[in-house]
Amino acid sequence: MNLDHVFVCGNPALDFAATLRARRSTRFEMFVTPDRLGAWYLESGIVDSVSPCREADVERAKAVREALYQLVTARRLGEEYPDEALEVLNGAARKPTAAPQLTPSGRRTEATPDEALAAVARLAVEVLSGPDVPLLKECGNPECTRVYIDRSRGMRRQWCGMESCGNKIKAAAYRARKKTAAAH
Repeated sequence: MNLDHVFVCGNPALDFAATLRARRSTRFEMFVTPDRLGAWYLESGIVDSVSPCREADVERAKAVREALYQLVTARRLGEEYPDEALEVLNGAARKPTAAPQLTPSGRRTEATPDEALAAVARLAVEVLSGPDVPLLKECGNPECTRVYIDRSRGMRRQWCGMESCGNKIKAAAYRARKKTAAAH
């Protein structure tokens, strides 16, 4: 399996909200095909298999993702939740999720796309109503719009992940310092 989704936010629901990247600039969509959505469900680890996704599943997932992003942003900024976003997320969370099964080789969860989306929505409800709310931070990279749970000592983490954003920002700052030093 080709792992090309990034999971750095500390909760699959937050990683799900981050599947539309660079919201303030270029807007890079991760769910460009039904297969990409199915791959995300598998790579996230919320299910072990998912029946093939269709275009309608992608549209539902994008609607839940956008509602989730609005809710996370409102929570992080201490604002009221938008009613429509609450309806979308809670509607998805009310749907049945896949039941894990015990097999000779261990636990296995097989899901439909709707069951996988319901699992994401329930994880979102948990993170937005749980003890990690004060730890929600947005990445310090101005191009990145990921929100992550900062469990670092002293809550001093600045980036969603070193590989994805931290190294880029540090390298750019280093180049800027070298350029300034060379000019003097």
